[in-house]
Amino acid sequence: MLSVLILSWNTKDLSLACLQSLREDQPVHEREILILDNGSEDGSQTAIASYIADWPQARLIASDENLGFAAGNNRLASLASKRYLCLLNSDTEVPRGALDRLVDFLEANRAYGAVVPKLVYPGGRLQASCKRIPGLAVALSYDMCWRAWPLVRRIDDRYHYRDFDHEHDMDVEQPPAACLLLPRALWLSLEGLDEELWLFYNDVDLCKRLLARAVLIRYLASVIVTHHEGASTKQFGDMVKHWACDRLAYYRKHHGGLGYVLVRVMLWLRGWQEWFVLGRRHKDPKERRDARRALRRVMRELR
Repeated sequence: MLSVLILSWNTKDLSLACLQSLREDQPVHEREILILDNGSEDGSQTAIASYIADWPQARLIASDENLGFAAGNNRLASLASKRYLCLLNSDTEVPRGALDRLVDFLEANRAYGAVVPKLVYPGGRLQASCKRIPGLAVALSYDMCWRAWPLVRRIDDRYHYRDFDHEHDMDVEQPPAACLLLPRALWLSLEGLDEELWLFYNDVDLCKRLLARAVLIRYLASVIVTHHEGASTKQFGDMVKHWACDRLAYYRKHHGGLGYVLVRVMLWLRGWQEWFVLGRRHKDPKERRDARRALRRVMRELR
């Protein structure tokens, strides 16, 4: 019934905690767990292999290199055999019955193509995780110093779903893929995640393509999953570059040359904004030069 797809990259302890939460579950629906170790260097592969050695429902696939989020999940999905797929981050912990309840929702509501739970931080604090699909207006406001201006703030608030408290069920546009469940047949018809979007925006692109087919995505506030947000991506030395390049690729794909040029200009302006921020943040001249040198390198490498 359900194939759970987990990418692990240098999150050994969290990956084991995620697997433990799944192992302690007593699923109603038949389940397989597919884990891809994405070229970890922290002993994750050995630790996971040892942990699942006597767990017949779990299987580890090892990669010598980091394939990225999109290609890694596509590889796992190609090995899946169940009716539903669940993209599950390695930095999550899933309580008993949570995944069964997501499956039950799709089984009972065939008009829906995907379903997601409420995400909370360790300790239970809510993650306001859902967003709307970003358009050209969002490109003008996102992460810029003028996003608090009254007219611009309306764009920023709408994009971040600040009119939605995440405490009740609702149809949403763009939930994160930290825990996202959908039918495998639908995934195959969409040809999975776009691998040009290596690390970021691939989930945004997937949701946009779902909505283009008039497929509904449901957020279930009563199903709760703990998410140690960013535990893997924050380890990327080039995270900012990957984010910027994937953002450019997303806008080029969905908004053509105009979208690409607009985002490129906004990234350039954001770079200058950060230049002055670094000047205030680093009082030591050497630290300031090093930080600004790293920023220049990122800006030069944008494609």
